[in-house]
Amino acid sequence: MKNATSFTQALHTAWQKKGLISALLLPLSWVLRAIIARKRLRYQRHPELTHQSRLPVVIVGNIYVGGTGKTPVVIALAQALQARGWQPGVISRGYGATVGKQARTGQGQLDPALFGDEPALIAQATQAPVAVHPKRVLALQQLQQAYPQIDVVIADDGLQHLALGRDLEIVVQDGRGIGNGRVLPAGPLREPASRLDYIDILITNLQPGETLAHAYQAQPERLSMHLAPVRVEQLSTGISVNWTTWLSDHSQQTFSAVAAIGQPQRFFSMLSAAGLHLNQTVALPDHDAYENSPFSALSDPIILITGKDAVKCRRFNDSRLWVVYAEPVFSDPDWLERCHQRLTVIAAQKSAMADKTPRL
Repeated sequence: MKNATSFTQALHTAWQKKGLISALLLPLSWVLRAIIARKRLRYQRHPELTHQSRLPVVIVGNIYVGGTGKTPVVIALAQALQARGWQPGVISRGYGATVGKQARTGQGQLDPALFGDEPALIAQATQAPVAVHPKRVLALQQLQQAYPQIDVVIADDGLQHLALGRDLEIVVQDGRGIGNGRVLPAGPLREPASRLDYIDILITNLQPGETLAHAYQAQPERLSMHLAPVRVEQLSTGISVNWTTWLSDHSQQTFSAVAAIGQPQRFFSMLSAAGLHLNQTVALPDHDAYENSPFSALSDPIILITGKDAVKCRRFNDSRLWVVYAEPVFSDPDWLERCHQRLTVIAAQKSAMADKTPRL
């Protein structure tokens, strides 16, 4: 487990430059680029292959492989739309869960083993209906059937899932930017960086004091964000306290932190920037199932974990576990209002088109 995490970190470090390993893998990247281009051309020539929903569809994705901070953006967008009168539903691949031929739907407290940890967290945080399936179109169709009241769909990831039509594309990157600018496996990109020229919004997720390392001068609307802790919950009791009060009450304690997310160091750095000294940190592979408790080896009276991990750790009933719920702080918070306005126009256009479509 530790070896897997170390290998992933080493790989991401190597992808920040065009070194020997990257050069050796470059022919494979050329093959992947050709496959990507051929696939995109096929969908351009055959638009009937893309499912166009009667509802507005928003993609929140990335082109950099691994965690960049999409889930907090999905939650923030869903909550912002709910505050403005929308009834959003969320679709996701359901990574880590075994999903059959039919998409799986649910709302509220969901089992991460059935839905995946990120969809379970999104459902808990937003109370929005969720559907999961590797084929996003199936997830969308099942979501609409099970929850006919929804009026906008947010896709957690799926930027490269061309069978799913979309009306708004939001890409989240972190301080690594586009890395060495190369496509997998010679670099960290799922598709060429030029894809950023055709999206609507680019959000850069930075840690406090961090700057963007490898920027691509894309054309879309740009803003930045950082995650800040707002609330802490004792997992075994459900006691919830705002961050400032909790920090004051526990200032004399010692702390450890555990994270099984795409970039665990980002969580640890956020806690340090917020005023905590961490005696020990444990970085687990992203989406780790927590089959065995990693907490028994830690001696501190308080162990901090992420909301994504919390949905899998309640069964340990360990009173030392406190969940840190963080929210994104955006450099331009008005972007959410602009999304609402654009989606309002899109929804009206789709409704008008539906009214003109002859019914057989």
